[in-house]
Amino acid sequence: MSRFRDRREPLDEGSRERRRLRIRRRGRRAYIRSVYSLPSLATLGNAICGFGAMYVSSLDPGTDRTTRDQWALFLVRHSFVVAAYLIFVAMAFDALDGRLARFARHTTDFGGQLDSLADSVSFGAAPAFLSIQLFHYYHTDTQLLMIARLVWAIGALYMSCALLRLARFNVSNEHGEQHHFSFLGLPSPGAAGAVAAFVLMQQDLMERSTVHSTLAGIADKCVWILPLIVLATGLLMVSAIRYPHLVNRYLRGRRSIARLLVVLIGLLLLVVAHRYALGIGTLAYAAWGVVGVIAYQIRLRRNKPAAPPI
Repeated sequence: MSRFRDRREPLDEGSRERRRLRIRRRGRRAYIRSVYSLPSLATLGNAICGFGAMYVSSLDPGTDRTTRDQWALFLVRHSFVVAAYLIFVAMAFDALDGRLARFARHTTDFGGQLDSLADSVSFGAAPAFLSIQLFHYYHTDTQLLMIARLVWAIGALYMSCALLRLARFNVSNEHGEQHHFSFLGLPSPGAAGAVAAFVLMQQDLMERSTVHSTLAGIADKCVWILPLIVLATGLLMVSAIRYPHLVNRYLRGRRSIARLLVVLIGLLLLVVAHRYALGIGTLAYAAWGVVGVIAYQIRLRRNKPAAPPI
């Protein structure tokens, strides 16, 4: 009985303070555990968006299903557009998980491997599958069977290059995003963004072709150009060309007025015509490395001293 009577006795000031500290520590540990899980959740969100892009792009946009679910009907009618946007949402999750891990000061090898697996789905398989589905939807003629197989092979090559790019990234010293200012080869999100943004431009041209009939021919030519973009971006991922890290090189540190104006113009273009701004911007970034190499070779030839006369 004395034991229970002791429990009912009021605590002194020291015991109350110790109890408050224990409760505070438990709450802090629970908060830290919840913060630690946020990077992994963002990485899984990246993978889910990539998987969703593949699922949505496999829906037939021409099928008018009689359903009461307006959301499902919207996905069916705009499957390629929604799939392309999901790839960009996956890019947002990919940019978010690393920052969350550094904010929580909890960067682990498990998180790095999980991030690469998610990138292989969202930036490797999803863009290749989207491009194949788009080409097959607009060109179902049996006379194009060999071309359709070639498009499939290009998609498979793109996915293989993305896997090789991610594997090379894991074993190289490119980790530590806050320290490096360039990538060896086109980053897989940049390649996936170029493919997805080009699909958005093609779909916008196809939607406007109902008003301007001349745009239908341009949209059809874009379908034929898309496999070439997939092939080029896939090869650029495994190339030895250096690509700048735009955030670390141009958006961090001291910012000049000209740089702020460029960022402002880019934001305004996104508001006015975001599909074309994304398309031109991502394609320009993919071509940036190639143009830089060509310009460097031209400068070397101009600055090369002439051979002395014999």
